[in-house]
Amino acid sequence: MSVRARNVKGNSNPRLNSYIILVKVFDGPETPVSRQSPHLTRDSCQHCDPFTLNRGAIVKILYHHRTQANDGCAVHITEMIAALRRDGHEVVVVAPAVAKGEPSAEKTTGGLIATLRKRLPKAAFEALEFLYSGFAYFRLLRAVFSHRPDVLYERYSLFMPTGTWIRRTCGLPVLLEVNSPLREERARHGGLALGALAGWTERVSWKGADRVLPVTAVLARQISAIGVAEGRISVIANGINPQTFGPLPEGDQAKAALGLEGKLVLGFTGFVRDWHGLDRVIEALPRTPQAHLLIVGDGPARQDLLARAQQMDVGERVSFTGVLPHARIAGHVAAFDIALQPAVTAYASPLKLFEYLQMGRTILAPDQPNLREILTDGVNARLFDAERGEAFAEALDGLIANPEERRRLAEGARATIARLGLTWDHNARRVVALAQAALLACPRRRPAAGTAGPLGPTAARPSSRAADDPPGAPR
Repeated sequence: MSVRARNVKGNSNPRLNSYIILVKVFDGPETPVSRQSPHLTRDSCQHCDPFTLNRGAIVKILYHHRTQANDGCAVHITEMIAALRRDGHEVVVVAPAVAKGEPSAEKTTGGLIATLRKRLPKAAFEALEFLYSGFAYFRLLRAVFSHRPDVLYERYSLFMPTGTWIRRTCGLPVLLEVNSPLREERARHGGLALGALAGWTERVSWKGADRVLPVTAVLARQISAIGVAEGRISVIANGINPQTFGPLPEGDQAKAALGLEGKLVLGFTGFVRDWHGLDRVIEALPRTPQAHLLIVGDGPARQDLLARAQQMDVGERVSFTGVLPHARIAGHVAAFDIALQPAVTAYASPLKLFEYLQMGRTILAPDQPNLREILTDGVNARLFDAERGEAFAEALDGLIANPEERRRLAEGARATIARLGLTWDHNARRVVALAQAALLACPRRRPAAGTAGPLGPTAARPSSRAADDPPGAPR
């Protein structure tokens, strides 16, 4: 959908409330529909299928995040921005300068933020996070008046209701990506000193967005529970870029490259924590002499896992690669005979699952609602009952002993990405369709080039595509 103003023959009024929006309805021809058209009202837009809107027109997106990590968050951000641009849309990125707008796996973490988090009292650090949101607001405000975007796409962060503030100030439609309930998550794992403020900013962020985009239906229900209308929630799971994972070496070739010839490789990718339960995999190694546990990543559980392996006299059969650039991960996953997801939070959409699926790995994962949104036991994965202590070991032993089942599940996994449309390109098209629907449902006054905004006269849509925040933004 085009959101540029243009005069219609016979209409001399150049104001935004009289320009024409081109909408492609039900894949029909582009039809000019006035914002005042009785056939396309706010109510009708709330119930229309966003996929029926014009996918071919350009949308200018202001993309805001404060992520500095080099983990799955960085992959998600980088891939979504790239997919939107591949589809022809213009993306202006506002992000911490340390992240250079678009983070990558090669960038390091830590620095000033890690130091502040470690040394400051918890309440002081959380107060700084909230104060940063005020600074980010003014950076976003300047980007709005400089670049005149059509929509704001924001990655939700705790203590940062900037999207809602921009919407109220500028009338800019806001799409809010939510990957986890951060207030609940931080309270459980690290504790919150300013819990009331965290809860307030979360509610303001979620309720203030035109569309909230959780990564699972489980998370969508949590968002709905605080009062966000179900009609404003659209689940968009994580995805994959197939080009990143192909062509790849065959399993035997990948094993040979890693010095694992003849091994049955049990693999895991990501940042390893105690709750992932990889100690159960180590306990299974003595029962299977040819098995080797390959962990593509690192994490705080590394030393304990290695110590446990030494205690069980299987230390040489457990290896960590350390943190790798994302582009190198595929060559290691290609060596996996069984791809492991021993545990996962109840609301998450783990990126590793999409990589396992794309590469046709045999997946072993817990049987829980968020994973069943993607995985089906016996079709594209083997799911085990996480509530039953011995279920993981039984499922793992069963897969190890049955190569024919592994082959069948791997074939089902490989077909899943295309069957469900689980790619970043598909996600980007959904985001654009939802942005188009939000624009129709919520007309706003976008600053015109050369008009005076709160930060002074605006320019005429400059070509710059990034507006970085200064260093020191919290993650």
